[in-house]
Amino acid sequence: MLRFSILLAFLVASPALAGRNAFRSGHADSVKQRRDGDPTQPVGTNPISKFSIMYLGQQTANNSCSHRDLGFTGELQGKWYAIFGDTLWCDQGVTDPSKDPEGFHGMVRDSLSLMTDNPLVVQDMHLNDDSPVRHQLQFVPFNAAWGETNTYGFGGTSLVETADGAGAVFYLVNANDDGLKGAGVAKVELVNGEPTVTQRYGDNGYWWPSQNTPRYGDVAAFRDPRSDYIYAWGGAPTSITDNTGSQYVYLLRVKAADAYDLSKYEYWWGTAGGGWKQGQPLTQFGAQNAVMWFVGQGQFVWSEFFQCYIYVHLSPGGSDVLLRTATSLEGPWTPDVKVYTATPIDGGLTYAGVAHPYLDISGQTLTISYTNNNHIEVIKVTFSK
Repeated sequence: MLRFSILLAFLVASPALAGRNAFRSGHADSVKQRRDGDPTQPVGTNPISKFSIMYLGQQTANNSCSHRDLGFTGELQGKWYAIFGDTLWCDQGVTDPSKDPEGFHGMVRDSLSLMTDNPLVVQDMHLNDDSPVRHQLQFVPFNAAWGETNTYGFGGTSLVETADGAGAVFYLVNANDDGLKGAGVAKVELVNGEPTVTQRYGDNGYWWPSQNTPRYGDVAAFRDPRSDYIYAWGGAPTSITDNTGSQYVYLLRVKAADAYDLSKYEYWWGTAGGGWKQGQPLTQFGAQNAVMWFVGQGQFVWSEFFQCYIYVHLSPGGSDVLLRTATSLEGPWTPDVKVYTATPIDGGLTYAGVAHPYLDISGQTLTISYTNNNHIEVIKVTFSK
């Protein structure tokens, strides 16, 4: 479809898209290169063995109209919000995305919506003055003083609650032709009832340069309900380009109340490397310092039903919705269980597993959404033992 072609042209130099192509070509060889003793290898038995699936439909907004991706969910002051990535506005007056005429009608690189009790309906926030249909403004603002423009991407994952009613979002600064700049944290506060980015940290708007540190938060971010910590997972530094090393995922954590203080962050060096180290960013990269390998962007939840953590993601370069489990966020993780296979729309990309745990706190069901060619599709998994 034309709007997807325009978006691809807009992002043609994006390392993220290039990375998905590398997934397809390098996966088989990389698997052969990994050895026994790699702590990112799956361990044990996944307790998710009996389940049923219901396809619910496509998610849309009740007060705006656009095509979008991602939509990672997070909680702030008792409400759940979704952070979307590239948000392509529909044409003026269009209220149904399926009836949007071909062509480019404007976009922002990320946006925010309020979740509702119906996973197929969101309420878009930060709307502009377009008439008769308003469209979303950008959630993470670009800063011209740092050399950023309105074409820069700010791939954000889940909103995480910090302290005193505020929150944070991890994001990855994508300069398109100039590549990935770095991963950062922004403070989020309620302004006129809407979660709003009020401060971005770091001299250039990010804390962890992509060239020599993991892209923390780009894979996932999670406010652990069983501890005082926020966790964030990130891909390997961009200087690592081999098929095996580039697919390792690294982990940090910080107490929620300290999320705006870089010195308080703890980095996982691996069990053999001494575990958690505060204020000591990783300088060694490989299997012994990583927690996962070759996973898609996704979302973590604590399952009351299974009494363990579940990671929801899609197979990199594929369309399978996968669930893996662990009793500790540092791992080890069980093998993935495939619960569903999406059918790509018009040959487009499927990616980004999103969890909606607030819809069933018992954990016996888990509603999951994912991106399918700039459409958000939703399924519901019902577990049994």
